Amino acid sequence: MWQSFAVFMTPSIQRVVEFAKRVPGFSELSQDDQLILIKVGFVEVWLTQVSRLVSALDHTLTFSDGSYVTRTQMEMMFDQDFVSTVFNFAVTFNNLNLNDTEVALFTAVVLLTADRPSITDTKTIEHHQDKIIEALRVQLGRNHASETHLFPNVVMKMPELRQIGARHNHHLNWFRANWSRLKLPPLFAEIFDIPKCEEDLL
Repeated sequence: MWQSFAVFMTPSIQRVVEFAKRVPGFSELSQDDQLILIKVGFVEVWLTQVSRLVSALDHTLTFSDGSYVTRTQMEMMFDQDFVSTVFNFAVTFNNLNLNDTEVALFTAVVLLTADRPSITDTKTIEHHQDKIIEALRVQLGRNHASETHLFPNVVMKMPELRQIGARHNHHLNWFRANWSRLKLPPLFAEIFDIPKCEEDLL
């Protein structure tokens, strides 16, 4: 199941990378900082992008090619509490009724999180993030003028995502311990720092 999940998720990795390249200021950062932002923030960015494909009614998460996993299958891979948190985030994020532009701006804000481990140019990242946060605030004010609490409610989703990302990283320890038993797509292994079959386990 883990193997299938990795295969389903791999096309999303390339889409997140392509999205990151289009975020204003991202390409100006050092290669190392770009890589850290994508790797460490991947699950948070990915989850904002796939939230609309999470069905609370059918209890499924659908991937871009139409493949899907059920909530029960995810609970077997992760744990019930973690999966509940993921589905709850998706449902509550969808309930904010953001349009494509607003979701993209929010996702860019999540990507440009300057306090990721080993980041070197925190000031530049913060500068670009601040500009996108302001753009998000303007968009929300323009499109949802009557919903005065929407902007703070949207911003409050960031620490929730951060917690999901940290818990997902903890679950990845299973991958890292069992990498030799799995045939994982190279891109999936790379994004999550999982040893690949041709590598020696250090």
